[in-house]
Amino acid sequence: MAGLTSDIEKFLKALLEDTQDGFVEIGRNDLATRFECSPSQINYVLSTRFTPYNGYLIESKRGGNGFIRIITIVEDEDDYIKYIIKNLDKELTEERAKSFFTELFNKGYMDENELGIAVYAILDKSLMNVEKNKRNLVRHDIVKNILLSFLIRS
Repeated sequence: MAGLTSDIEKFLKALLEDTQDGFVEIGRNDLATRFECSPSQINYVLSTRFTPYNGYLIESKRGGNGFIRIITIVEDEDDYIKYIIKNLDKELTEERAKSFFTELFNKGYMDENELGIAVYAILDKSLMNVEKNKRNLVRHDIVKNILLSFLIRS
């Protein structure tokens, strides 16, 4: 499913890049038919790859004339980073933090070396001296400070 998920994500991002309006509308069933998958797989891609933390809002209408509207919420790097910082969960799992950094890398805000350093900093292995029930809080602080460093350099 990872291949299909990535294919759907790439397709939708390509549609967004081709638009002047910063949003794209597409039928959920049309998309499912195009990729020969169930609508629930489309929902999975939308809920994991097109989140506000990744710079997107999703609007949808179900039913016969239903649609999915994917809206790019921020174009400017500083605004995007500020948005993430403002809306960052107080506790972040390792997977969620990795997802943030991967998205920042994919959007060109980090290079490969920065991605590696950031991901290594938030691993449970790196936080092994922190009590298990406090790791997600500490991880939040690490992610927030890395994001703040992006604002300083820009």
